[in-house]
Amino acid sequence: AGHDAGAENWAIIASLIETCKLNGVDPHAWLVATLTAIVKGHKQSRINDLLPWNYAVKV
Repeated sequence: AGHDAGAENWAIIASLIETCKLNGVDPHAWLVATLTAIVKGHKQSRINDLLPWNYAVKV
């Protein structure tokens, strides 16, 4: 990673990706939807809604 902070950030991202996989969620779709929700002002008090096991694809 080149730096401890970089390694820590990578570990977090890898953990989220693997959590998606364990919950049958496409990691790319989840990440796009989650980052979009955050940019659009998703309330911090409702952060649990964005976790991979609560992710539902909007059809």
